[in-house]
Amino acid sequence: MLVPYAELHATMRDILVREGMEPARADHCAQLFADSSRDGVPSHGLNRFGRFVAMIRSQMVDVQARPVRVASLGALERWDGRRGPGNLNAHACMARAIELAREHGVGAVGLGNSNHWMRGGNYGWQAADAGVIGICWSNTLPNVPAWGTTVPLIGNNPLIIAVPRAAGHVVLDIAMSQFSYGALAVHRMRGEELPVDGGYDESGRLTRDPAAIERTQRLLPIGFWKGSGLAILLDVVGATLSGGKATHDFSTVPEEESGQSQVFIAIDVTALGPAGETDAIVDGIVDALHAGAGAVGEAARYPGEHTLEVRRKSLAEGVSVNDDVWREVRTL
Repeated sequence: MLVPYAELHATMRDILVREGMEPARADHCAQLFADSSRDGVPSHGLNRFGRFVAMIRSQMVDVQARPVRVASLGALERWDGRRGPGNLNAHACMARAIELAREHGVGAVGLGNSNHWMRGGNYGWQAADAGVIGICWSNTLPNVPAWGTTVPLIGNNPLIIAVPRAAGHVVLDIAMSQFSYGALAVHRMRGEELPVDGGYDESGRLTRDPAAIERTQRLLPIGFWKGSGLAILLDVVGATLSGGKATHDFSTVPEEESGQSQVFIAIDVTALGPAGETDAIVDGIVDALHAGAGAVGEAARYPGEHTLEVRRKSLAEGVSVNDDVWREVRTL
């Protein structure tokens, strides 16, 4: 089903207002959910909205809470999310990192005691739209086996790196597994196999069956042991900078996943070189990528290129939503 972006946004906004969120904050929170689906990431947009509302009703998320600064040292600050809406907390802390970068060249904010930030890529695009390089990540509950193990011990900790560019920002948004649980659910609901092996089935064999991987919770880390190691270090640095929870501190029940530790870094390079230098450098890299692939009759995309294509199509034709999920959300 295709739903106009404005209708998608308004439907979720109105639900959040009825759940007790202030209208302006409900509008922003719903926008971040809608933006995720608009950009082709429904797993962390509309598809995640029902769980978010359930966590509001169970009081795992406090719709009235706003993040507060608890410590600072120049360009580095620590904030307490107070269990408020995760996407609003994250947007506020990336905005603060951008402010610090304007002052110091670099700004970093560690956010503890927050909630699931939904689509982490939103905050990379936020930084790039502000003209700065953005880096951010979050830890999660233990839902990926550490390399060499069969039980979930590490978090599927999303990592985002974004670079501004007038012709289209370059934005990488990755999880620490080959496919996130949200991506597995999307493929399963569509009745599709994964394009490559994504984890292990009950017999311990690599599989492309998303449902089998969901049952075993044995997702394949990106880069095998390298992704496992990166997930651990993101957890270590995130919990250290925020003073918050580490992955092993979380409940393993997804509906009780609360108290995430997150890091937001902004880098303002505009004062280091002449105007337009960053665009020229990034354009050269993108052009070389396209030209090199085109020379042999192939195509290559930079991170974020497909997102911009999906966004344009969604705004012109409507946002693609799962029919069942849309009906369930409207019943809220």
